[in-house]
Amino acid sequence: MRKFLTMSVLALSVLALQAQNRYIVKTKGAKKVVTAQVQDGAEAAEEPEEEKDFLSQYFRYVSMCDWQDGMRFMVIPDKKDMVIKTFADASTGMMVSSSSLRHKIMIYRGHQNTGGLHERVDFECEDDGKRYYFEVPTAKFDDYCFGKLGVPTLAYLGDVDTAIELFKDKTLFTLADEYYVDTDVDGDGYRVLTDIPKNTEVKVVAVGVGTRNFPVKIIVADEQGNEFFQNVAISRTNSGLRDDEFEISNMIFHTFRGSFEMMGDDQAPSATYKRFIGTTVFTLQNTQMLNANGQKTNVARLSTFKIKSIRAQRGTEYVKMTLVGNGSGSEYTKEVTFNNKNMIGEPDKQDKNYFHDLFAQGNPATMEGVRKDNLKDVQRGLVRVGYTENEVRLALGKPSTTGQTQNQQTTWSYNYPGMPYTCIVFNPKTKKVVKILK
Repeated sequence: MRKFLTMSVLALSVLALQAQNRYIVKTKGAKKVVTAQVQDGAEAAEEPEEEKDFLSQYFRYVSMCDWQDGMRFMVIPDKKDMVIKTFADASTGMMVSSSSLRHKIMIYRGHQNTGGLHERVDFECEDDGKRYYFEVPTAKFDDYCFGKLGVPTLAYLGDVDTAIELFKDKTLFTLADEYYVDTDVDGDGYRVLTDIPKNTEVKVVAVGVGTRNFPVKIIVADEQGNEFFQNVAISRTNSGLRDDEFEISNMIFHTFRGSFEMMGDDQAPSATYKRFIGTTVFTLQNTQMLNANGQKTNVARLSTFKIKSIRAQRGTEYVKMTLVGNGSGSEYTKEVTFNNKNMIGEPDKQDKNYFHDLFAQGNPATMEGVRKDNLKDVQRGLVRVGYTENEVRLALGKPSTTGQTQNQQTTWSYNYPGMPYTCIVFNPKTKKVVKILK
């Protein structure tokens, strides 16, 4: 019987440890060390009022006065908490070292006055099943709960659970000046990154517990698989910080909106270019794109793609277009604009990334009058006698002027700056090239 009870206790301990550990997440590359380092001095700033709607809908601030039985918190001691103990063992009344409770989950069980000088806040530990309490520093709980101090060391897991559900695997965009990389598995060591470009597209790979002040730890990865994280305050429940402390400008990156932006309406395709998604296009000129590894790749004229997605770039007139190569299936990205800034007679002010100067809809290989044997010459910009109008248009582009000869033959003239003068003469009946004048 004793052996059975022992095994039962061990099994419950393992289950509790597994539940607790799902909140402890690390960026890849963190090393196994014993010495713990504590991130301190990080505070938060106020989020712009117009950006609060989404977050306040899912992350509601809960004043300590309104805490409900069953609310869950994790003990995340700061340096000062190692000296000033927070919890007492309810069975003995003796204060307990914060380090011994580190990463244990506390369940709120109400508050009471036991006849002493101060009221106390009761908790049940999810990990060891024992009862603990925090003695409020005022005579009455109601005098204390309206403030922002809360219970030291406790990170609110309600925000973490909601963030796991809402943000896992979502696409975000970076906004902060600095992020962090874990340096050890067991401790709180980290390395600061200050070279993450703003508006970098990232994917959330893990969400867990951060610190008491900033309880939601969001780990993201960029397109190259580089991982980094930010600890953020969202509802600010039991954060221990006053409202004015969130207004410090250099603390803004420890709020969600200070660090990340979710894909919203400004990133969604507008009606201007949404109709292009899913269509087949080909390049009108040699250009550069980024391949799947983020490397610049030269793309030849008449290369054919299918547009997979178009996403606006925050604060600019450009969109990030993802294209899939026809035949190869390889993905590429290209930043283009649908806002025509071209100025007639001022080629130096023309936008070289204007979509309609870079792409045309369709597939050259399936166009009427375009023969497979001529495609290589057409791609090189060469025209020969016998070529069709479509082959000439693909090879040389739109003519600068059109006309007719005395015997009613059609002429297309090309007299663009930087391009040698060429006049193409067509047979009016067959619509094929009969003469090339230079």
